[in-house]
Amino acid sequence: MKPLPCSQEQLERIAKRYGTPFHLYDEVGIRENVRRLQAAFAWNSGFKEHFAVKANPNPYLLEILRDEGCGADCSSPAELVLADAVGWREEDILFSSNNTTPEEYAQAHRLGAIINVDDISHLDGLQTQNTLPDCICFRYNPGKSGIGNDIIGEPHEAKYGMTRAQILQAVRWARDAGIRRIGLHTMVVSNELSEEALAATAEMMFILAVEVKQDSDVSVEIIDLGGGIGIPYHPSEVAVSYARYGKRVQTLFERYLRPQGLGDTAVRLECGRAITGPYGWLVTRAIRHKDTYKQYVGVDASMADLMRPGMYGAYHHITVAGATEPATQCYDVVGSLCENNDKFAINRRLPVIRDGDLLVIHDTGAHGYAMGFNYNGKLKSKELLLTAEGDVRCIRRAETLMDYFATLDYPGLP
Repeated sequence: MKPLPCSQEQLERIAKRYGTPFHLYDEVGIRENVRRLQAAFAWNSGFKEHFAVKANPNPYLLEILRDEGCGADCSSPAELVLADAVGWREEDILFSSNNTTPEEYAQAHRLGAIINVDDISHLDGLQTQNTLPDCICFRYNPGKSGIGNDIIGEPHEAKYGMTRAQILQAVRWARDAGIRRIGLHTMVVSNELSEEALAATAEMMFILAVEVKQDSDVSVEIIDLGGGIGIPYHPSEVAVSYARYGKRVQTLFERYLRPQGLGDTAVRLECGRAITGPYGWLVTRAIRHKDTYKQYVGVDASMADLMRPGMYGAYHHITVAGATEPATQCYDVVGSLCENNDKFAINRRLPVIRDGDLLVIHDTGAHGYAMGFNYNGKLKSKELLLTAEGDVRCIRRAETLMDYFATLDYPGLP
């Protein structure tokens, strides 16, 4: 959990100027964070972090990450459009398929992206549609392997990826189709704080790369370990050490790949949450108090702005701006959506909250705004960037009723 990178006085000025609620992002924090990750994997000459665009698809943030040498991990046409607009080119873009249409493959192919194939049944279509990429990856699902965590679930129950036998078959198919640059991909953990569990994914993929070479005489060019690095949402949790994680992966690389002549294999990651998550905050104002069977604090944000607590029961730390009193009150912090799960916190110990107080909900820089929705006609809030120069820039305005009704052609609507 990162503290807000501005004083209470500055936060009040921002809130007065832009109105609440809003998401606020820290440019300096994001840049320094991604540099730490890159430094941890500097031992691998082909290393690249492909930022998971789904985590935060704001082009102003994507531009920062492009400037820092990241690529883009895309999984939809809109994300491909964003990557192209921001200036990512060709193999800076990784397109991961998932129930993918021919038109989506064609769009990725036109951009020259690395295409990451989720299902062996897609291969013949790529060939007949003339959308074979210069570099292709195949997504691996290890099945009942003991690898996985609660968020993604057991791999054998996940819809993603191919079996080991299908991976070997797909590599032989690509080799015979004339594709000479072949990679492997997986994503079997999410929001994982155990460096050992993260390294276990690397070990699994390095062993698979050796099997591929022995089976088909193909030297895997890229091994994408997915994202999955978690962040400490709760104050009691400890952040992953990029340095220790990178060292663990390096040790496994030297053990498995280099002796097999695979020392030039590029290691890739596609983190989203770990990159921007800790450097975003949802700022909202307390507007109501209700005292029935519990004490409720109503705020002007809702699940439209942050779905994770209501959808997953996920914990997000909350601080009260400027509070100096101890956390002696037990509150449910709630929005105004007509759903009982529209709650940012349940039975949370907080300082006394008064109407008008600013509440800061931490770690919303990934899967926060991006997962917003419009149920009940709720409109999503604005996004602000605290720049490296110390200025505040509006990088996405709040939605309006005109936006909400824009796809309807009905008399009397705005």
